[in-house]
Amino acid sequence: MTKEMFTELVLKSEQTLYRVSMSMLKNESDCEDAVQTAILAAYEKQDTLKNEAFFKTWLVRILINVCNKQLNAKKRFVDIQDYIETADPSSEINLDVKMALERLPLKQREVIVLYYMEEFSVKEIKDILHIPEGTVKSRLSKARELLKISLQ
Repeated sequence: MTKEMFTELVLKSEQTLYRVSMSMLKNESDCEDAVQTAILAAYEKQDTLKNEAFFKTWLVRILINVCNKQLNAKKRFVDIQDYIETADPSSEINLDVKMALERLPLKQREVIVLYYMEEFSVKEIKDILHIPEGTVKSRLSKARELLKISLQ
């Protein structure tokens, strides 16, 4: 597929991409980011498209995946950041969270920091720590449970 053909197909899909992302993300800025990310991903992976007749469907699927990833990232970010990021860095809540994080066992603390603060995916953490994906997920789950208990 030529650059011109790709551009033409993207332009024909523009309104659909906007509506789909807006229905999922409900935020203009996030919507624009998702559409741009999806278009870039599609351009980089256009060789995986087997039939150009399905371009729009393929592109929308990529967009939905990008939107889902953004939504999941926001959930992760909000879970911890609600406690950590407060207007006053010396606030009691911020201090409580820092202390709770410090009390976590090293294995749980490192996955929490990588996942929430550094925003690495489970797969990326798996690669960084050289442990199975299931282990990353179980450590995150245990860490969340310990933090919840500690912060109550």
